[in-house]
Amino acid sequence: MINDLTAVIPVRKGSQRVKNKNFRKFFKKNLLIYKIEKLKKIKRIKKIIINTDSEKAIKIAKKYKIDYFKRENYFASSKCSNSDFWSYIAKTTKSQYIMFTNCTSPLVSEKNYNEIINKFSKYKKKYDSFNTVSLVKEYLYHKNKPLNFKIGKTQNSQDLPKIYKLNFAINILSTNLMKNKKTLIGRKPFFYLLNDIEGFDIDTPLDFKIAEFLFKNK
Repeated sequence: MINDLTAVIPVRKGSQRVKNKNFRKFFKKNLLIYKIEKLKKIKRIKKIIINTDSEKAIKIAKKYKIDYFKRENYFASSKCSNSDFWSYIAKTTKSQYIMFTNCTSPLVSEKNYNEIINKFSKYKKKYDSFNTVSLVKEYLYHKNKPLNFKIGKTQNSQDLPKIYKLNFAINILSTNLMKNKKTLIGRKPFFYLLNDIEGFDIDTPLDFKIAEFLFKNK
């Protein structure tokens, strides 16, 4: 059983690569509103908190009758590392477990939210974090050397080794682990695979347009 699972939505006022991405019109509303509406359908989430430095996000939180935490300026700046930010989120969230979920993954279904929570409830003693991932089937190089294939013995792309990337759509772990280890990923993570559409993450202006198109037609 899970009695204390809090969903935290991080919302930064000064998004860099996609200007105002959480608040600009996305289909009929915006990314933050759609995320709130999705999470409010998930019955096993005890509380929803927007962690933000944005007054606009706080107004939306009040309108939708969910909680918010006003973030300190440093933890909303580019000077703050991800690890320090994650630890700060945990320190400022009163809950045994946290679901850290981004607005920039608007295509994750209600079904998959419920399913990963079910996995967490069933296997939380075996795994210490539950993280959504996407499968990478591409020819990868690092420092001019191939990472996942051999020159002269290059297999077809479908036969490349299974490499997974964290898409950060959904992450569930204990608040203490997140705080003390400054991480979203435990030593024994459970990787929950999302398909290419649901695992799509908005990181560029083009991503925003593609995600909006997929959202309209999903």
